[in-house]
Amino acid sequence: MRFDRRFFVVLSASLLWAMVVSALFYRIAVGSGGRHGEARKPMVIASKPLAIGATVARDAITLRDVPESFFPPGGFSRLDDVVDRPVISPIGPDEPVVEARLAAKGSGMGLAPLIPSGMRAMSVRVNDVVGVAGFILPGMRVDVLVTGHQAAGNDTMTRTVLQNIAVLSAGQTIQTDGKSQSIQVPVVTLLVSPQDAEALTLANSEGKVQLVLRNSADDRLERTSGRRTRDLFGGPPTEEAGPVARDAPGRTTGDRAERPAPPPMPFLPPAPFLPPAPMAAGKPTVEQIELIHGRIKTIETFRKDGEDK
Repeated sequence: MRFDRRFFVVLSASLLWAMVVSALFYRIAVGSGGRHGEARKPMVIASKPLAIGATVARDAITLRDVPESFFPPGGFSRLDDVVDRPVISPIGPDEPVVEARLAAKGSGMGLAPLIPSGMRAMSVRVNDVVGVAGFILPGMRVDVLVTGHQAAGNDTMTRTVLQNIAVLSAGQTIQTDGKSQSIQVPVVTLLVSPQDAEALTLANSEGKVQLVLRNSADDRLERTSGRRTRDLFGGPPTEEAGPVARDAPGRTTGDRAERPAPPPMPFLPPAPFLPPAPMAAGKPTVEQIELIHGRIKTIETFRKDGEDK
């Protein structure tokens, strides 16, 4: 059997080129792996899901060796640095445990670790209306409105007292499942400053509180002047609106004072009664009629034939 020399040359050249390319890639892979292997570091990862408010247990974490370049900022290399610390952000299985997702050791369990330093958590009792039909969930942001009576006057007023307030929990739920389902709860807990906590407490005691849901990406604060009942339904201006305009003597637009009553008329004695004159023979009959106008009494005399006397 004869072999074609050209075919043999081409096949030999192809095999040689393949060996050169394979050797080159092998050297690159071995060199990179050797560099990574020279600097490996243990990293704490979660072996099971860790929810918000939970405390990290020793059986929920483990160590895994990773290249040093893969070690995340804020990561841990010792299990003791993580055990018994509260979780403030959900951690999934095989995810690295970092400082930003944990609260300080001893800061408590449940909702307390979620409260940053200098802030306060305050609960507001809600219903289907105040709680926006149950769609206020943890992590969302709301505005707080209060409706009540002003210190001077009886006009009812609604004013925005707090804006862009974070919701820490809805009832006892501090973490949602991501399905955006409504939660019917009697209480919503808000994250506020100490000054905002005072304003919210006063609003709860002096008026009616209403929560307004807003887009979490919208952090703009609006300047509002509030709304009064007379702004919606009309009515006379109150004293705080400026000087009261007068539209008639003794009558004002603001207080609706009535016009003063006229003085009583003086008492007039009744007119003397005149008896009818005797009828003369051959003369027409004379008759008298007593007329009363208010407190004035008069007597009119006329003849029976229709001619006045």
